[in-house]
Amino acid sequence: MKLIYQIILKVSVALVFLLTAWATFFYFALQVEINDEVDDALENYSEIIIIKALAGQELPAENGGSNNSYRIREVDEDYVKEHPVIRYADADIYIPELQETEPARILTTIFRDGSGSYFELTVATSSFEKDDLREAILNWIVFLYIILLLIIIGINVWVFSKSMRPLYALLNWLDTYNVGGENIPLENNTKISEFRKLNDAAIRYAGRAEQMFEQQKQFIGNASHEIQTPLAVCQNRLEWLTDNTDLSEEQLSEILKTRRSIDYIIRLNKSLLFLSKIDSGQFTDSVLVDMNALLERQLDLYKDIYDYRNIKVTLEDRADLSVEMNESLATALVTNLLKNAYVHNSDNGYIRIKIDSTSIQFCNGAVSGALEGERIFERFYQGAKKEGSTGLGLAIVSAIGKHYGICVTYRYFEGEHRFVLSWDKKNY
Repeated sequence: MKLIYQIILKVSVALVFLLTAWATFFYFALQVEINDEVDDALENYSEIIIIKALAGQELPAENGGSNNSYRIREVDEDYVKEHPVIRYADADIYIPELQETEPARILTTIFRDGSGSYFELTVATSSFEKDDLREAILNWIVFLYIILLLIIIGINVWVFSKSMRPLYALLNWLDTYNVGGENIPLENNTKISEFRKLNDAAIRYAGRAEQMFEQQKQFIGNASHEIQTPLAVCQNRLEWLTDNTDLSEEQLSEILKTRRSIDYIIRLNKSLLFLSKIDSGQFTDSVLVDMNALLERQLDLYKDIYDYRNIKVTLEDRADLSVEMNESLATALVTNLLKNAYVHNSDNGYIRIKIDSTSIQFCNGAVSGALEGERIFERFYQGAKKEGSTGLGLAIVSAIGKHYGICVTYRYFEGEHRFVLSWDKKNY
């Protein structure tokens, strides 16, 4: 998830809790304020009634059609002891004039006249509808939340896009940066000190990566020369011994075994160096490679090898496929899969190759069931040991695939191995 979306989501959630808490506080604060005002009015009204009652003046009608009403009744001393002098309550009262029940605020007070008798005065006045108030507050809170959310999102997007522009410029530069290739310099002027430090750190580490890349290239070149040369010398000396000395059959057999071991080491060394070059990105030059023509050339080279085991090869060109990649890597990609189809095949077997506009499929008959799909692309994994195999062929295929974003997959279907190279990202 992008950073701005995370910010908007968190702000939205925070607003929900904030406005909910604010609405609850506002509702109770408003209720207290309204009750205070109503209670003051009830106290004034009750004082007027009590004064007139003590003065023997004519009292107003208990319900004169207004929102106020009262009732006086005489109580005994025991009742007075059991009840407070003044108390407030909320209740629903019936208004005959309106013929409906309304919520009301009620004040009950006890007073004493000149003869020592106790009276209880109950004064009521219409109050507010709490349900209507809660509904109104809820509607306004929802409206306020939507307005605030839209405003905050708009402000956040504007501020974020302005403030984070140097970061996105740096990320774009890092995405396009290719160690060992031609890279444009980083131009990311900003007044924000944190971004300037980030730019400097990225440039420093890019410089270190370039330095390590050059050292690795030099090491690989030196290693190739220093290892291949003595191996070639050993191989030549063994050939000289074979051709120019009188050897017993046992001695000749041992020399041939040694030559085979040296051949294996040479091939292993070349494969490891090749993998190192792929991993370090030393194959930077790319051309448009015609995969149809490349396969035809390689099959022509492998024709005698396949004929030796009577393996029938069919190539189906369903569509032209041309890809942008290094020609040496394209060749290695194809040849290693052709070798694999030969190794994991049987005498009198078959190989079918299908080329589509976005993929190449290599199919061949299986000798002993499915391969271990989760491990066959690991380095040095060989499953059933094949003579002369280094266990690096499919690892090279996988490394080239990762380098160019090619989807390399294996499956065992209907008694045959199927390796697929796909340039279509939908297949990932």
